[in-house]
Amino acid sequence: RPSHVAVLALAHATAVSAAAMTSQLPLKSPLQVSIFSMRPYLVPFVQRLQQDFPETKTFEVKLDQQTAKLAQGSDAVCAFVNDDLSAPTLEVLAEGGVRCVALRCAGYDRVDCDAATSLAMSILRVPGYSPYAIAEHAVCLMLSLNRQIVKATERVRYGNFALSGLVGFDMHGKTVGVIGTGKIGRAVSSILLGMGCEVIAHDVKQSEDALRLGVRYVSLNELLERSHIITLHCPLTESTKYIIDADSISRMRRGVMLINTSRGALLDTAAVVAALNSRQIGSLGIDVYEKEQDGLFFNDLSSLTDGQPGASLPDDWDEQLSALGARPNVLVTPHSAFLTAEALHGIAETTVTNLKQFAQGGECANAVCTARDAQ
Repeated sequence: RPSHVAVLALAHATAVSAAAMTSQLPLKSPLQVSIFSMRPYLVPFVQRLQQDFPETKTFEVKLDQQTAKLAQGSDAVCAFVNDDLSAPTLEVLAEGGVRCVALRCAGYDRVDCDAATSLAMSILRVPGYSPYAIAEHAVCLMLSLNRQIVKATERVRYGNFALSGLVGFDMHGKTVGVIGTGKIGRAVSSILLGMGCEVIAHDVKQSEDALRLGVRYVSLNELLERSHIITLHCPLTESTKYIIDADSISRMRRGVMLINTSRGALLDTAAVVAALNSRQIGSLGIDVYEKEQDGLFFNDLSSLTDGQPGASLPDDWDEQLSALGARPNVLVTPHSAFLTAEALHGIAETTVTNLKQFAQGGECANAVCTARDAQ
């Protein structure tokens, strides 16, 4: 009787073999595309794809190993940032004939690129759409926390027009530390420099554009020590995971404002909570959360309480995130920093271009990995 490991190995080998055979077949014209994690705000996006790929179909469910079979017969799937693109999911897709994954986002830390390569599957992404959308959202979080906009608005709603408890500070003259100076980090820097802030930055590679703006690069330690506000705009990698942890927080200016609109796991959430409790971190603005992919973000959990009649909580209620969101000095938004009409238009156009290049068999500038990598 074959062992469990042997069965898994055989299944993987079968999937790889089937994918290799499928990758040699001619593509249907036009491509058949399956879109996962469909939401109402994506209607214009879908309509744009259907102009070039009329046989596009949509599914509200998140893409994972169980739902991947829905894409049976499709040439490509279109996935979002929290969809599961691990090896088991990719194998199911490949067995169903899928040869391309078109990500409608920049990040691909949820993709098993080695598995995709072995399955001769192309992974395409949208490396940039509107850096201004995320940059402006980050600055919006800074200003809203500083000037206590939510607290002031709630007071006025109930007839309280008192000013005590609403004191903020001038952004002008403050030192802001930007970790990561790609397109978004540079857009944030430009806004903050225009407000009269001193902008210091840390990145593994200095940007000539950032230097021309007036950004000054410093060590991470100096950035942590000097900044009144720290904003994160770097990708999530092995080296950047928990770049903000108990040790780095201990080196920050007491009462620092921390902003994260990049990836949730850049922050060690438990360490951040402890620092909020001790007042080492004065305020926090996040658009991402390290456990958001666990069915939290992009879903309405408020309707999942009927298992227990009366007032109750969903089974998967995240107490840590709920406690963060309840703090008056914390703002949590639901991974919506990218969500502008201009960004959605840019994502749609780039996704269409990516899929066209894949269908034509040419090089795709936005490929993370391609079927050619397996050769």
